[in-house]
Amino acid sequence: MIDCQREDGLWRITLNRPDKANSLTAGMLSRMVDIVMEATVDPHIKALVITGAGDKVFSAGADLDEARAGLATSQLWEQVSGGIAALPCLTIAALNGTLAGGAFGMALACDLRLAVPNARFFYPVAKLGFLPQPSDPGRLVALMGPARAKLLLLGGQKFSADEAYAFGLIDRITAPEHLLEQAAEIAGDALAGKPEVLRRIKEMCEGR
Repeated sequence: MIDCQREDGLWRITLNRPDKANSLTAGMLSRMVDIVMEATVDPHIKALVITGAGDKVFSAGADLDEARAGLATSQLWEQVSGGIAALPCLTIAALNGTLAGGAFGMALACDLRLAVPNARFFYPVAKLGFLPQPSDPGRLVALMGPARAKLLLLGGQKFSADEAYAFGLIDRITAPEHLLEQAAEIAGDALAGKPEVLRRIKEMCEGR
């Protein structure tokens, strides 16, 4: 349910559960943690792309049955997003469709976010009675400011791709047939570079 392809310094992770809107189970999150840990110690990785299977939904967030059983408050979410954020390479979320709920964490942790025109963005924690992942509000505020973060988290508003782009939540809107191609094109310079240089550029951009 989590596929990982690796080629010439480029890793591509695919959430592959399209029959369930790529909703995330504890097993899938654990697999994500393992992959990110492997990427952390790989001296050759230069770019990592995360996408979803299908043409409508990147991920609907937590599997509802598992969320009710405790997954909604699991530490696995932060382990995934924290691990992605700490990677020394370029990270890109190629959002092939709607991004919802807990799946926001891994997308927000990436350096860049590309999305298809029909993507929608919503995070209905207030209505469902859950807190967002601890790091998500801060990352949302850094991208689009406190008012729009509250519009999403407290107001429960659903953003279109155009709104998400205007707000700074995503960086480009891309036709579905070109999404992975554009992610690979953006990763091109990083793939041609040296891992230690990429790491330092990323640190400089983040004020470290």
